[in-house]
Amino acid sequence: MRRTASPLSLILLGAGVFLLVLAPLLVAQVLPQAKRTPLDVDTTTVFEGSGSYFDTARLETVHDRRITITRQVRGDVAEGVRSGKAVWDVSTSVDTDATLPAADTRDSLQWTLERWVTDRRTNEPAHCCGESPVFDGEAYLKFPFDVEERDYRWWDGTLGAVVLLRHTGPGTVQGHRGLRFTGSVPATRTGVRQVPGRLVGLPDRPQVLAEEWYANSAIELVVDRPTGRILYAATGPRKTLRAPGSDKDAVVLLSSGKIAFTEATQRQQVKLASADGGRLKLLGGTLPPGAGILGGILALVGGLLVARGRIAPTARP
Repeated sequence: MRRTASPLSLILLGAGVFLLVLAPLLVAQVLPQAKRTPLDVDTTTVFEGSGSYFDTARLETVHDRRITITRQVRGDVAEGVRSGKAVWDVSTSVDTDATLPAADTRDSLQWTLERWVTDRRTNEPAHCCGESPVFDGEAYLKFPFDVEERDYRWWDGTLGAVVLLRHTGPGTVQGHRGLRFTGSVPATRTGVRQVPGRLVGLPDRPQVLAEEWYANSAIELVVDRPTGRILYAATGPRKTLRAPGSDKDAVVLLSSGKIAFTEATQRQQVKLASADGGRLKLLGGTLPPGAGILGGILALVGGLLVARGRIAPTARP
């Protein structure tokens, strides 16, 4: 007589060994791959607020008007695969009620098209692939994964430089908890623009190179901690023109105390963060120990069944 293993015992043993091998691989291999900036991003965020802007038709600044900022982010998947970086094309338009809905973004009060390239793992800027502008810092359209309770260097595209955002505690958006960061920008000269002299108080000069100045009274962000996704954003921009060498604003191009994510954008960002965060939590927390425990049980049961086997008659010569 001899003992043979049943098919069920072999299946249980094999499944248990597989799960025991899978558990550490989820932590060492799968989770790091999941914590990578996506290539195929396609999102639109909308800010709304009220303030002042320069009406080019009336050649004067108008006040207490609604201002809408729309930002569309689309990933260049082909370039991302080729380079191994996250390549995002970003269209940002500033509109008034007169230009919404805009059939052409070039009809907006202000429109910019940029290409942002970042390292998919660290979120640091990657200088390749037609990047424009060349930027710096460690947080831009998103923060790195696993956001820490510390200050971050945030790239302000209007300023063309880094702004220090200070961690100011927790923040909640649509019931979703995150980390809150705030900062501001003092009045800073950002460039020059050729305009009629009378526009900046110099009527005797037909054209002058007026100085462009920018300030931001209140930058506020609430960021999802696991994913680095921005759940809420608010800004208080002020863009003006000054006569050459003057220390006083002559023309207000754009000014608002607060332009912030709409309710719909907040809900969208929370939904995306919850879905991505849930997957990361499953891969980094629940799934590996669960796979290890279940694998251990199956391997033990299968091993015992294999050891016991079942008695079968031995063929006689």
